[in-house]
Amino acid sequence: MLDPNRLFPADPGLRALSRDLYAEVAKLPILSPHGHCDPRWFAQNEAFPDPAQLFVVPDHYVFRMLVSQGMRLEDLGVARTSGGQVETDPREIWNRFAANFHLFRGTPSAMWIEHSFQHVFGLQEPLTVENAQAHYDHIATCLTRPDYRPRALFDQFGIECLATTDSALDDLRWHKSIQDSDWSGRVIPTYRPDTCVDPEAAGFAENVGRLGDITGEDIATWDGYLAAHRVRRADFVAMGATASDHGHPTARTCDLSSGEARALYARVLTGIATSEDAETFRGQMLTEMARMSLDDGLVLQIHAGSLRNHNTTVLSEFGTDKGFDIPVRTDWVRGLQPLLNAVGMEPDLSIILFTLDETTYGRELAPLAGAYPALRLGPPWWFFDSADGIRRFRELTTETCGFYNTVGFNDDTRAFTSIPARHDVSRRSDCAYLAGLVGTGRLREAEAADLARALSYDLVKAAYRL
Repeated sequence: MLDPNRLFPADPGLRALSRDLYAEVAKLPILSPHGHCDPRWFAQNEAFPDPAQLFVVPDHYVFRMLVSQGMRLEDLGVARTSGGQVETDPREIWNRFAANFHLFRGTPSAMWIEHSFQHVFGLQEPLTVENAQAHYDHIATCLTRPDYRPRALFDQFGIECLATTDSALDDLRWHKSIQDSDWSGRVIPTYRPDTCVDPEAAGFAENVGRLGDITGEDIATWDGYLAAHRVRRADFVAMGATASDHGHPTARTCDLSSGEARALYARVLTGIATSEDAETFRGQMLTEMARMSLDDGLVLQIHAGSLRNHNTTVLSEFGTDKGFDIPVRTDWVRGLQPLLNAVGMEPDLSIILFTLDETTYGRELAPLAGAYPALRLGPPWWFFDSADGIRRFRELTTETCGFYNTVGFNDDTRAFTSIPARHDVSRRSDCAYLAGLVGTGRLREAEAADLARALSYDLVKAAYRL
């Protein structure tokens, strides 16, 4: 089904070198330090329900494309927040997926899905309307077997560590269940406090109240609110967390005086804050979280440049993460300046930046990461997690900040069986780029081999303190 030379250069010499570099890294363990898999899968280790629930229903990369061609989310089994009627027949969902699989031609989704079909389930033919039921039956039969349970697949994929992304209000019971089990797989949480630091998030005041209840801290005060975050971060660290994650609409940071911060917190907590107050508070909390990272060692991830939930009707009917997060322009240079003036020169702090605004790579992000010890560049994210996106990232950043101010690759996925596919694309893409540098005399072959391993494994292990 898949070309063994996919993503390698057409030039025979460069293709051979790419293939040789790839052969040395193809079987390295997978480190997945930022993603959205459900820890319950590995705690309960139950069989995945059916092929539609595995490939279609949870994957916004898949259903956003289908919706763009006129299909309805409810016809793809995506649940309504109200609990209203949606398609529940997995075969019908699969049939609709198969009938429209041609829409994914040329996209990374097609490569990820076909990699999963071939390498996870042993299918040898592309999905079509004619073979849709045969594919469904084959995958469904596989899912009944013990070697297709979540833990078994985790081990078969060669995953060394997988980090989930968890609300600050999560009780972490599934992570505790994993730790208390006799399974040796390493699944760790990541501290995601967005609902408790964004005054414009639904139920912000109630969420902060719950944070106080969970931690026993007095969230009516600014000092108590910060203390509550420290307590929760410590809970996450005790469960193995090495990072926090922050999804903000912009890269703005602030460094207010104590008095200013207390007054601002009082406004946002009582609900009288303006939009400017909300943006300032989010920015202040990024700086506060960076300072906390200096104490507890959590890596700080910032995902900015996305206008989330662009379609308000979809948000109200189906909730968040339904494929309507859209890239927007992001000012990293001015936005990060307060945070970087406060802590950017700290060599023991690790701040990893992710963007959906590719125009900032060469102009802003690479120059920043090439100067500040605390900064590292995260890999291409969301729309740009692709062969061409990875190539553009390398072309725009390497000359300014090198390879070692980047952090390798992470898959950022809810689609569990696509994890090996995504890492395979990254390793192939990077090997092709490195071969090109060798071909033009900018790298020696031995250096390219060292870098292929670093980009596949070593950098992410170091950056995320795994």
